[in-house]
Amino acid sequence: MTPLPPSARLWQLATGHFLPRCLHVVAELGVADHLDETPMTAVALAVAAGANADALERMLRLLAVAGIFEARGTSWAHTQLSRLLRSDHPQSMRPFVRMIGGRMQWAAAGELPHAGRTGEAAVEKLATGGLWAYFRDHPEQARIFDAAMTGKADAEIRALLPAFDFSRYGVIADVGGGRGHILRAILDATSGAEGVLFDQPSVVGALEASPRMTLRGGDFFNDALPEADAYLLSNVLHDWPDREAANILRAVRRSAPHHAQLLVLESLLPEGPEAHHAKVLDIVMLALTGGRERTQREYQALFEAAGFRLDRVVATAGPFSVIVGAPT
Repeated sequence: MTPLPPSARLWQLATGHFLPRCLHVVAELGVADHLDETPMTAVALAVAAGANADALERMLRLLAVAGIFEARGTSWAHTQLSRLLRSDHPQSMRPFVRMIGGRMQWAAAGELPHAGRTGEAAVEKLATGGLWAYFRDHPEQARIFDAAMTGKADAEIRALLPAFDFSRYGVIADVGGGRGHILRAILDATSGAEGVLFDQPSVVGALEASPRMTLRGGDFFNDALPEADAYLLSNVLHDWPDREAANILRAVRRSAPHHAQLLVLESLLPEGPEAHHAKVLDIVMLALTGGRERTQREYQALFEAAGFRLDRVVATAGPFSVIVGAPT
């Protein structure tokens, strides 16, 4: 294939946001839910999804370039990618796509110039108190976010459990663990362990404890953490700038026995110029939370500032690693 001239390549990059925006719209409309193994016309899909047939056909035509849906004559059929947009798919990505394409998330991407000028999260230009305050005031958007995080946790669990041995720990504290999907899966796979789920009282208050998992509400910036043999922080530190991230780790260090280990689940930012999932996620954090992705060396410095040493990094089959720390 002949390479595109530089001007055409820049045109392609400058307009590249329209394809993912079509993906957001189609996921929001639930188009994939109305398509099974029998191809359907855009007119039939539009009637089922409550969409405009002409607009939908044009969006599907662009999505098909990326392998999302496939044209079959005058009809449309599923591909491996579009099937993941079905709500009933066991690995459904629809909640995640809806979340990324949500009103506030998309608007925050449009406010990246604010982040570029100030270094502040772009979302701060739109919502006082940031994304979490917005979700408190918009429960439907919060539900979509929760569904997206549940789906994300399911994918992480499938990659984590074969890669890391949790059997060495008697008590595992999941700090900022949300609804506890990862901790429950670890306990199900580790018969001798007990767990403590630590998160905001409003989060854990809506959950039910299990025989080997206790719930503890609190604020990891202000409240003492439980004593445990391992402290799990899954996609927590990347939500925060370095100062706050170090303070979270210091809170862990204050409560951790000397033998305890710190288990940080995050995507490691590569040092080189290669394309990587974490480089996109880093800009998502810049837009939405004010946090950041970090390299292994940056995590090592963060650990050391909080009283830990970086012991090892365990890769998984997914895009994240387990960054293991020990108290110094």
